[in-house]
Amino acid sequence: MAGNSDPLSPRAKLAVTAGKAVAAASRAAGRGSGSVIGGRVALKLDPDLLGELAQHLDVVLVSGTNGKTTTTRLIAESLRAAGPVVSNALGANMPAGITSALAEGSESRFGVIEVDEKYLAAVARDVEPKAIALLNLSRDQLDRAAETRMLAEHWRESLAGTKAVVIANADDPLVVWAASSSPNVVWVAAGQMWKDDAWSCPACGGVMQRPGDDWFCGQCGFRRPTPSWALSGDHVLDPHGSAWPIHLQLPGRANKANATTSAAVGAVFGVPPQVALERMYQVQAVAGRYDVVQFMGRELRLLLAKNPAGWLETFSLIEQPPTPVILAVNARAADGTDTSWLWDVDYTRLTGHPLFVVGDRRLDLAVRLEVAGQTFQVCQSLDEAVQLAPAGRIETIANYTAFQDLRRRVGN
Repeated sequence: MAGNSDPLSPRAKLAVTAGKAVAAASRAAGRGSGSVIGGRVALKLDPDLLGELAQHLDVVLVSGTNGKTTTTRLIAESLRAAGPVVSNALGANMPAGITSALAEGSESRFGVIEVDEKYLAAVARDVEPKAIALLNLSRDQLDRAAETRMLAEHWRESLAGTKAVVIANADDPLVVWAASSSPNVVWVAAGQMWKDDAWSCPACGGVMQRPGDDWFCGQCGFRRPTPSWALSGDHVLDPHGSAWPIHLQLPGRANKANATTSAAVGAVFGVPPQVALERMYQVQAVAGRYDVVQFMGRELRLLLAKNPAGWLETFSLIEQPPTPVILAVNARAADGTDTSWLWDVDYTRLTGHPLFVVGDRRLDLAVRLEVAGQTFQVCQSLDEAVQLAPAGRIETIANYTAFQDLRRRVGN
């Protein structure tokens, strides 16, 4: 029964012990948290370990292109109202990192797990989740991930017949197509600012019609389902029509949408929306995202944006011009080595901001900004950019490994 720690097999115990030892050695060597390498070693010793570690937990899986880490954190805070939670809070979201996280949860009742989109089917098969939250699907890491329509089809196949309650974004046609194969779906009107990956019908390939917040295919009739939960301004509307105020320390409409989905997930486990939303207020930052730090006598806000949809949402968060903005882009393995996505971002939204460009692929970004008609300076380092930036708080927007580089530099 979930919440009662079931004994692990001798093989599983050996795998967990070995994984923790390797992770500790990695940390001692200054090579990061060690969660990934530790998980890899543990799974090598016991390929069935993930399922064994999850057998006593009520598991929630959270997947999508954007918002996974934040939504995972918000759900975890909500469910702590009902019992102890284990979670991969720092975003190690592939099987190895998930295994390391669950190895710490022997006394927990709930497992709240962020899962990379490509691994959702495999992880769901292993851990038999009680709930699966599907946020959105958009282009990301084009050199690694499948095209969004293919990914939606893969999700659809894996969700057919699942016993889990699927909590899905009714405003994303790709997510709706994927979730519609599931027998038990809770639809959430979470919104969709980025629409460029959802203009063709995933069911038949026809052109989607998108009047206002609605959407439908004029050819096959595939259409937006009626949501039972919705984000309405600064409130969550529950299935009974009650409006619950959202009070977050995290900024922006996207995080209100994440909170709405999180409240719907909490309800699956019996946590009332008022309780869930009150607990979410405790979250000030998520793995460094939204942190405001002091560096070289200046105040910097750290913002993560990994793909066109994420950059669009982030542009809506920054203070008005003439607030200076530092943009940082890398293209390492964890980012995806293809930077063609830069051309899908509307950088004219930054007009009026003094812009400073850093990162491994700063010249790629510089070309894109030049074409967008923006005025900017290319800098060799964060330090140089901060020195050149005019007075006032500096907004820093970075993709994944560039964000980690910035955090290390500012001591965050």
